[in-house]
Amino acid sequence: MNPFDRAGYTVAAVRELLGPVAGGALARDEIVPALRATGGGSPLEALTRLFWLQVPVDEAGLRDCADDLVARGLAERSAGELRALLHVEPLEAAGHAGYAVSDLKARPGAGVTLRPDHVVGAGGASANLAQLVVHRDVGDALDLGTGCGVQALHLAGRARRITVTDVNPRALRLARMSFELSGLEGVESLEGSLLEPVRDRRFDLIVSNPPFVIAPPRGGLVYRESGLHGDEFCRRLVTGAPARLNEGGTCQLLANWLHVDGVPWEDRVGAWIREAGCDAWVVQRDVQDPAEYAELWLRDSVEAGTPEYAARYDAWLAYFEQQRVTGIGFGWITLRRGDARPAVRIEELRHAVDQPVGAYVDEILTGAVQAEDFSTACAKDGAPAGLRVRAAAGLVQEQIGPPGAEDPERILLRQSTGLRRAAGVGTVEAGLAGVCDGTLPLGPLLDAIAQLTGMDPAQVRAHAEAVLPELIADGFFALA
Repeated sequence: MNPFDRAGYTVAAVRELLGPVAGGALARDEIVPALRATGGGSPLEALTRLFWLQVPVDEAGLRDCADDLVARGLAERSAGELRALLHVEPLEAAGHAGYAVSDLKARPGAGVTLRPDHVVGAGGASANLAQLVVHRDVGDALDLGTGCGVQALHLAGRARRITVTDVNPRALRLARMSFELSGLEGVESLEGSLLEPVRDRRFDLIVSNPPFVIAPPRGGLVYRESGLHGDEFCRRLVTGAPARLNEGGTCQLLANWLHVDGVPWEDRVGAWIREAGCDAWVVQRDVQDPAEYAELWLRDSVEAGTPEYAARYDAWLAYFEQQRVTGIGFGWITLRRGDARPAVRIEELRHAVDQPVGAYVDEILTGAVQAEDFSTACAKDGAPAGLRVRAAAGLVQEQIGPPGAEDPERILLRQSTGLRRAAGVGTVEAGLAGVCDGTLPLGPLLDAIAQLTGMDPAQVRAHAEAVLPELIADGFFALA
C-alpha cells in the first residue's frame, strides 16, 4: 500500500479536513486558510500541506513514509524537512481513489516558474471533460494528450485497454507515476503529436483535453499551446479522429474556436464537422472577448505583474486583431462514427445542465439521428401518420398568461432533467406530450387533437411534420 492510501489522502478526506472556507480559498489559489486548517500534525494533514499546499513539513510527521516518498521522486529531504518535488492530488475517478502526479502548481507569490514542458495537474477543464465522456463500457480507449493521466484514470474500470499519448515525454513520465500510485496497470503510453502515434489503429473511444489555447506563435507552454496557427489544432483533431474510430466509436474533446468578424461560429466549426463526416454534437459553453481571453491565460501562467506582462498582453491582442477575431468560444465536441447520413447538432448552451453529461450524451446523439429519420420518413411518405412517438420522461408543462385567463398566451415544455431545455409550443405539441407513449401511431393521435381543438386535421398533421423534428432533436420527444 502506498503512503497516500495509508493516510487516507482522498478527495473526501481533504475536503472535510479543510472545510468550506479554506477549501473555497484554495480554489482561488489562496493557501493561508488551508495552512491554518492543517496544523494538527496527522499524516493526512502533513501530506496535504506537502503535496497540495506545497510547503515544507517536518520529516518526523511522516517518518513512516518519508523514505518511500523520497525513493519515488515525489519529495526531497532538506535540513530535517521534506519538500515536495511534484504535486500529488487525490482524484475521484470511476468510483475509486486515484492520484494525479504533476508539476508543482504555480500560484501567485509561490516562486514556481513554469518550464516549457510543464505538466499541469487536474483542473476545471479536465473535470469538465470527465463529466462529458460516455459512461458505457468500451474496449479500446485512447487518451490523446494525456498530460498527467487524468482522463485515463477516469476510464479505468470502463475501458478494457487504455492507450495514452502526448507530445511531451515529461508528461508521459508523470502519467506513469500517476498510474502506478493509483494501481492502474497495463496502460500503453506513446509519444507523439495529434493522431500520429496511433496512425494505423482504431479505438472505441477517443478522449482529449488538447492544447486548445489560441496564442501568438512563440515558444509557449506545451500543455496548453500547440504552436499551430489559430484553432488549427482542434480542426485537425476533429477532422482526423473519425479515421481512428471503430464503427460506432466516439470521440469527445474540449476545444476553443475563433469567432471571426463576418463568419458565424456555427459555420466555422460546422465546416470541421462536415469534413469529419460523423454524427456530431457541438456545444458552445462560453465566449470571451479577446482581452478577457488574453488576461485569463496570462493569469494561468502567472505572468500578471511581471515586467513582460504588458508586452505579452499587447502581442496577444495584436495577433487577434490581425485575424479579425471578435471572440473565442469554448465548448464540447462529441463525434460518433456511423454508417448512415451524419446527424449534426451545433448549439449554444450557457445554462447549468445535469452532470455528468456522459450519462446521457448517447441519447442526445440518438435524438439528432431520430430527428433526421423523422424528416426523411415524412418526405418519403408525405405525412408522419404511421410513425410512433413517445414524450420524454420528466417533461413539465407551464402555461403563461394573465391570472384567470381561459387561454394561455404561451405554453412551455420544460425538461426537469438532462439538458433542462425549455421550448415554447403550441396546442398540438402540448396535446401530444400528454398522450403519446409510443403505443399508437401519430395519425390517430393527431386526428383526436384536431377533433378536440376544432382544427383542420390536415393542418394539424402538417404542423406536426414541421415542428416535431426539432423537438425530437432537443429531446422532448423520441421515436418509439
